[in-house]
Amino acid sequence: MKNNSNKIIIGLLVVVIIILAYVAFSRNAQAPENGENNVAITPPVNEIMPKDGVLGNKDDLISFSTWPGSKVSGILSYRGVLQGGYFFEGNVVVKILDANKNVLKTSNAVAKSDWMSSGPVNFEGNIDFTGLAKGLGFIEIHNDNPSGLPQNDKSILIPVVIQ
Repeated sequence: MKNNSNKIIIGLLVVVIIILAYVAFSRNAQAPENGENNVAITPPVNEIMPKDGVLGNKDDLISFSTWPGSKVSGILSYRGVLQGGYFFEGNVVVKILDANKNVLKTSNAVAKSDWMSSGPVNFEGNIDFTGLAKGLGFIEIHNDNPSGLPQNDKSILIPVVIQ
């Protein structure tokens, strides 16, 4: 009887280990974290934003979590997908502009997929609207242009309402 009990316990342990291994490997296969993958980047349908109101190279912006005309305040966490070679060393410049397009604050976003591409690149970051004057403003996504040459500059401006 004791021998059968041991076999049952060992059998259950083997089943539990197999289930845990399956869960661990399936999570790693679905969400690689190192950015070194060949997975196609396709934003969920609910993240594809309307381009109305977006200025600049708006066709380079595939998705962005803050839509044009959104009310923003405090620290804004955002994510999106860009194409067209905006990144340098995995960073892209993100600025807050006033209604006259004067720079109020500068930050950067970080690539979450292979940034050395002119194709789609996932990115995310935070920017702080705290203490800014209320009214119309813009979130500017500006390519990181290490050359400093104006002909290599490109940007996307998303209008927002600062509160």
